[in-house]
Amino acid sequence: MGHRAGRIAFAALTAIAVLPLADRAWAANGAFAVDSADISEVGSCKLESWISTATNTDFSMVANPSCVVDVGKPVEFSVLGNRSRSDGEWSTNFQPKAKTNLVPTGVGKFGFATYAGASFDALTGDNLTAFAVVPATYRLSETMRINLNGGWLWDRTVDRHYLLYGIGWDWKFTDVLQLTLEAFGQAGQTDVPSVTRPRFQTGVRYRPNEIFSVDLIYGRNIMGENANWLTIGTTIRFPPPDSKPARERTGHL
Repeated sequence: MGHRAGRIAFAALTAIAVLPLADRAWAANGAFAVDSADISEVGSCKLESWISTATNTDFSMVANPSCVVDVGKPVEFSVLGNRSRSDGEWSTNFQPKAKTNLVPTGVGKFGFATYAGASFDALTGDNLTAFAVVPATYRLSETMRINLNGGWLWDRTVDRHYLLYGIGWDWKFTDVLQLTLEAFGQAGQTDVPSVTRPRFQTGVRYRPNEIFSVDLIYGRNIMGENANWLTIGTTIRFPPPDSKPARERTGHL
């Protein structure tokens, strides 16, 4: 009964979250941009959400529900919704995405995954971007890992193609706290120099249990607008019935 109630709550939260929902092809692990090669267990779901505000008054409110299903192999499907303000103009976009693991991660070796998706204007239905990324994760220990991302982005609003890149470092330094440092961006031709300047984020995740976590993140130029950002985010997880805790199942952060 408790598991069923959790599923009903997840469905209700998802329905509410996507109604009020700037494109952000980088959204990966909550509000952090650089993704790992891991995905959750089949049958699990989660709801990530965050609010970001910038020194130039830009603003973003995001909800990103996702579930992992077996379609011959485990695939994580998500639909990110973003209600944002940029240069005083409001917009609402959504971004469907599918991710699957190719090579499992482990201490002392690389693991690989791949994901692809697109973003759309919620009001007009116009396709704004398409993207594909390969995340790689190298685990230094049970509590430390390096994530590398490489991929492609097609910005259809200006009909230009970009190379996506990212590197991130995660360190679980206590039982409930994790530190993340990351740099990421896109390379290619642009008329706006800040669009191809490197972007940075650093933040701390507080995760007191397997169900809930909260993030506090500082970012620089994260939307290519050359501003400073402050982000607060949460994740609510809905594991499959009778599953072991994620850390007990994998032994990793």
